[in-house]
Amino acid sequence: MQSKATSVEDYLDELTDDRRKIISTIRNRILEILPNGYEESMNWGMISYEIPLKRYPDTYNGQPLGIASLASQKNHISIYMMGCYMVPEQTEKLMKAYKDMGVKPNMGKSCIRFTKLEKIPLDTIVELIRDFPVKEYIKHYKNIKESS
Repeated sequence: MQSKATSVEDYLDELTDDRRKIISTIRNRILEILPNGYEESMNWGMISYEIPLKRYPDTYNGQPLGIASLASQKNHISIYMMGCYMVPEQTEKLMKAYKDMGVKPNMGKSCIRFTKLEKIPLDTIVELIRDFPVKEYIKHYKNIKESS
């Protein structure tokens, strides 16, 4: 389910009350800690937190590098965590948080799927975003790009 909304506010307005509450809660937590250099935008039909192309234009697909995205899908909500895709230590920290919660994660490489806020380690997710500054993200991206 990809939204055609052009602003975050329009995207949130499209959601059901329960989905809006969950996504707004996560969004507000991210905005509180978002490292300098990332910007909130609508991209790929979801709320995205990205390094603007004016700061780092050398991407493989001409799109901004995103650290995280939020999406309301048909059967779940998704958080895309690119740091977990790029940095094994981030994945390990996330998996430990799930284990400590006693919750089995529903995940892909960078996608965390859930239906209730109580089913994700939100504090850890926020920490992973907070602790991944733009310069470090670009460094990891360049390393991956050079090795492929």
